[in-house]
Amino acid sequence: MTWDTAVTVTGLGLVTAAGPDTESTWTAVREGRSTARPDPRLHGLPASLSCRVADVEGLRPRTPGAAHLDPAARMGLAAVTQALEAAKLDPAAWDPARVAVVTGHSVAGLHTEQSAAARFAADGPTSVSPYFLTGYLPNMVCAAISLHLGVTGPTLNVATACASGATAIGTARDLLASGQCDIAVVCGADAAVTPLMVTGFAQLRALSDRASRPFDAARDGFVIAEGAGALVLERPAHAAARAAPRLARLLGYGASSDAHHLVAPHPEGRHAERALRAALAEAGAAPGDVDHVNAHGTSTPRGDAMEAAVLARVLPHRPPVTSAKGALGHTLGAAGAIEAALTVLALRADLVPPTAGLTEQDPALDIDVVAGRARPVSSAVAVSTSFGFGGHNAALVLARD
Repeated sequence: MTWDTAVTVTGLGLVTAAGPDTESTWTAVREGRSTARPDPRLHGLPASLSCRVADVEGLRPRTPGAAHLDPAARMGLAAVTQALEAAKLDPAAWDPARVAVVTGHSVAGLHTEQSAAARFAADGPTSVSPYFLTGYLPNMVCAAISLHLGVTGPTLNVATACASGATAIGTARDLLASGQCDIAVVCGADAAVTPLMVTGFAQLRALSDRASRPFDAARDGFVIAEGAGALVLERPAHAAARAAPRLARLLGYGASSDAHHLVAPHPEGRHAERALRAALAEAGAAPGDVDHVNAHGTSTPRGDAMEAAVLARVLPHRPPVTSAKGALGHTLGAAGAIEAALTVLALRADLVPPTAGLTEQDPALDIDVVAGRARPVSSAVAVSTSFGFGGHNAALVLARD
């Protein structure tokens, strides 16, 4: 059976340290403004910078059990609500059996676990809330969204570490292409800014306590962040039939695994390259068709070097490259969804945002990274890349509609 794999993006929603909505996040990224701040809750740790979402409590939706949702689920629901409004979709009017929900995050409900563990240690088992597991289990962001929306079609969570958001988009695309649904609500969400998680990343020497500086000569790690990104994807015929907003088209998705190391990327990036080439082939796009790249660009020495080498090999015409992590920090499993949404916004605005924090590009990296200010670029096709611990690679090809 041959699938029609292209799908239409009809809605976007963002919640990040830059603000609780799409416009505030896009403004910060477009202006190259960093949201990293010293975090009092991380005081005394090897790295104490973070990009936190303000007033997560204020994001609580009116839905059963909302008071007990983990912050990741609250952020995810807020982003999804925005995306549905942008798509002009009313859950009361759709066929819930023809809607899918696919979420992606790298960790479970860490704040819920942290609270329950503290209560258990202080006051014993009877003090632990019966809502502990419903806030902590890895499927519960997806469950909360489907419950809130009344969705009865396929619902699932994917976990490919920092590639999770992009993997969720690719998985949702497959559900649409196979005819299992007409609408797919996709959400990447993570709220992992906790002392234990920060300590773990610091022990791996992955964090910076100075700044996120993707592709910079002085880069020394990422700034940990939290947030959520949501996209509404639809079969093109379904979107056309209801005269839906057409923000972009998702033309191609590629995925692969390094099978190399638990945390380090393959030094040559051969399988990351394979994912990117597969996405381009599925999109029917030649490398020269790519007008700009939203890179994973974490600001780690090895990660950025690997990605730059892949981009130089696959895209020798050197399209402009940007990384949102200089502005927003690394939102882990949410990053792929947030950055796919930002890629759509860049396509529609005919510009490539600057990479915040980049002052002197590493001369060993043979790519054209945008720095300083946004660059006007008339883009028809763009690529967004995501890579995760464990060797998970994902690439998306998006086009202006």
